[in-house]
Amino acid sequence: MARAAIAAALPGQGAVAEAMGYACEGGKGLRALLVVESARLHGLEGKAGPVAGAIEALHAYSLVHDDLPCMDDDDLRRGRPTVHRKWDEATAVLAGDALQSLAFGLVAGADLPAGARIALVQSLSEAAGVAGMVGGQAADIAAETAQMPLTLPEIEALQAGKTGALITWSALAGPRMAGKESADLRHYGDAVGRAFQIFDDILDVEGSAEAVGKAVGKDAARGKATFVSLLGLEPARERAEALVAEAIAALEPWGQEAETLRELARFVIARRS
Repeated sequence: MARAAIAAALPGQGAVAEAMGYACEGGKGLRALLVVESARLHGLEGKAGPVAGAIEALHAYSLVHDDLPCMDDDDLRRGRPTVHRKWDEATAVLAGDALQSLAFGLVAGADLPAGARIALVQSLSEAAGVAGMVGGQAADIAAETAQMPLTLPEIEALQAGKTGALITWSALAGPRMAGKESADLRHYGDAVGRAFQIFDDILDVEGSAEAVGKAVGKDAARGKATFVSLLGLEPARERAEALVAEAIAALEPWGQEAETLRELARFVIARRS
């Protein structure tokens, strides 16, 4: 559903369009599934495609830029060459820029009431911007050259922006499509986002490049403070498990209708990539 919406919106041929499509291939589709399932809870699954496509396009843009030499300088993403390695840095920058624009265009063109579309666009701009993902990425870059390693509360605040903001936005997409808000789904999204990042830190220690689809062990090599370095491997795993339990508990008011969301939360700490 999400990828079909992206494919239908891609601007024809050319290196940038090809790089955009390439960047959206593979991956877990976690954020798109959150959008679809939160929309299902509000009877709007059939209208979720463009919104799910939007979050996947925006997430893909963030990965393309995150992989650039001026950022994390990665050669692999999802088990394949990163966009700037397959094409070049300029194409990667432009593809990321275009994917970000595409994301907002998809939301703006969704078959929803104007108020819902405005709420989705506004909240997505906040989640993706300096108060969310971009701000978290900036803090992460600054931490690499800081004289003192980050404390646990500082890491939690950083990751709430870098990783958590878009996951929470995805969980809240359904109620916003319906012109509502949901404290339950916000709580769920926040907990899943935190668990996701902790488990990413665990995979960076335990995982292999083949399974994860990108380089591992980079945090330790750079001397970065992570949940694992500050808590230890098993305590970090226990914290992630507790957050998943918290996320599942937040779904209690939704009963069996939210079972897929429960399974998704469990998957976050069972995955290998």
